[in-house]
Amino acid sequence: MDNRIGFRRNIYLAWMEAVAALRVASADPVLIRARLDPIVATVVKSDENRGYALTILLNIWVNSQRPYPRLHAAALELYQHSTRAEDRRCLHYGMTLLSYPFFHQAVIAIGQHRRNHETMTSAELKKAMIAQRGHLGGLDNAVQRVIFSLRDWGILANTGQRYHYAPPSTPSSPSSIPVETWLLAAALSTYPDKEIALTDLLRLPELFPFAIHLSIDALRQSPWFIVQRQGIGIDMVRVRVGS
Repeated sequence: MDNRIGFRRNIYLAWMEAVAALRVASADPVLIRARLDPIVATVVKSDENRGYALTILLNIWVNSQRPYPRLHAAALELYQHSTRAEDRRCLHYGMTLLSYPFFHQAVIAIGQHRRNHETMTSAELKKAMIAQRGHLGGLDNAVQRVIFSLRDWGILANTGQRYHYAPPSTPSSPSSIPVETWLLAAALSTYPDKEIALTDLLRLPELFPFAIHLSIDALRQSPWFIVQRQGIGIDMVRVRVGS
């Protein structure tokens, strides 16, 4: 398990839009950081805190190219041609899953909790993360940063109860099979085996913000996956090597 937290600052959706657009236009991380700095500075005045936020943003949309070259390139292509905010949000979310294991584990915990409860509190999320990682320094603060960011992205919303959060009543629906299959590939690529039963893939808890409607034929035709029948009626899905 990666015990680093990393995700230590509130990350606004507007910043994610900015860094993705800058990365589409340029591959130079120094130039991207310089152009992103005044955008983040409108909210974060401290040089140190702004530096942390900029590092998170560049890790998500720039530095992720090294460990996930195909997923990164496809995300840029999909982002460049996307006209729907819902699709861009899928891409931001998937890139963050790839870049920050702490964020990924947090949204898994939220998705698992959601299967039995309508809302989740920050205290419940902290408890779940402590059970997985131990009470690391900075964990409480990082949980708050994840919740804030998910709220700003429209993935969690306030409820009538203080400190209780829930997703919108209607999950976001990606507009195309390429966006849906990319999101599934991004999520599955973070798992050690990179392989899972089809029924489990479509029910991954971290996918709770999105309504995924993919047929087995769509997965078989996707460049991201290898689908193999194992046993009686069990289809196993594996991410292709090099994603």
